[in-house]
Amino acid sequence: MASVALILKKNKINSKGELPLYIRIIQARRTKYISLGVWVELQHWDSSKLRVKSGHKNSGYVNAFIAKKVADTEESLLHTLFHNNQMTTSVLKEAIYGKIPVSFIDYMQKDINGLFERGKIGTYDKYKSTLCKLKGYLKGKDLSFHEFDLKFLMLFEEYLRNKLSNSTNTIHGTLKIFRKIFNDAIREEIISCTPFSKHKLHWEKTSKEYLTSEELKLIEDLKLKPDTMMFHHRNMYVFACYSAGIRISDLLKLKWKDFTGTHINVFLQKTKEHLSIKLPIKAIEIIQYYKQYDSVLDNYIFPGFDNCVDCNNPKEYFKSKSRATAYANKNLKDIARLSGLSKEISFHTSRHTFATLALTKGIRIELVSKLMGHSSIKTTQIYAKIINPELDNAMHNFDN
Repeated sequence: MASVALILKKNKINSKGELPLYIRIIQARRTKYISLGVWVELQHWDSSKLRVKSGHKNSGYVNAFIAKKVADTEESLLHTLFHNNQMTTSVLKEAIYGKIPVSFIDYMQKDINGLFERGKIGTYDKYKSTLCKLKGYLKGKDLSFHEFDLKFLMLFEEYLRNKLSNSTNTIHGTLKIFRKIFNDAIREEIISCTPFSKHKLHWEKTSKEYLTSEELKLIEDLKLKPDTMMFHHRNMYVFACYSAGIRISDLLKLKWKDFTGTHINVFLQKTKEHLSIKLPIKAIEIIQYYKQYDSVLDNYIFPGFDNCVDCNNPKEYFKSKSRATAYANKNLKDIARLSGLSKEISFHTSRHTFATLALTKGIRIELVSKLMGHSSIKTTQIYAKIINPELDNAMHNFDN
């Protein structure tokens, strides 16, 4: 005897607080579960009537969809048993395939709200900006996952390029976010396919600006008025160039309790990893300059976050970090000009500078990768390609 039942799986709650609906089939003591692709908040589920309550969005449509799929399953099961076929999940899924249209806009908005709640403000801003582009294209219309097909994707890409004048790499970033949304929906069994499986995202290689050791020396030796923010930003930049290219977001949060006298203990915000970095002499000399004025363990080593009201609050931290980064980059442009450099530098170029200098000095690439907190050595290998011309030029010394 076979049985078909509707089950709300309470052990599979997602980040939005929703539970998935499954059809459970028991036959010959074997149990199969078929996802309906429907997610319901517990308060919107009527467990006695096995239907969503009127408070659920599109409740009438959803209940009709559920009833039909249960009926389709029972019919398919009877057909399978009558013909003595093997009852497999794939066979049953094929028989009842066809899922309720889910709004791509609503799904992405829930994802955006979740990012804000988890304190991922930088990613939250990127996703929010990306959704605004999509809404601008749709002009107030909704968009389901099923409508977001390959043709729509290609038309939207044209809109980004021709109407919004987005660069190839900006388009890549936008579509990469949409691709992740689709992949998340597939994992949650809301949809079964993605248009990105047939569409290649394009990326244009960009040159990574970095300083040679001679150019870095020009910045180090630049005479600046002590204790001005330009003076501090120069010191912080040079410190980062010698200290594994530490990101400004991590550098600003360094406190005296993170300095051992020889190492700095850093929690990398981007990768959520702890890293201990042994400082070279030049980096220690910069820290010692600040230690003569302040060495209270819970105080910041470098200026920049002093005005942060509550840096444990993700939103407040993100605002303070953004302001401090913009200020530092503005001063670095002036510092490069005053040093006689024609290169456009920002704080991020300190990472490129450290990587190229480290590899040129013979530090093994896997160690450079670890020090920089790269998730893959492939990222570090980009710098190995950069220094090849530098090494080729160095070999010309044998001809002189």
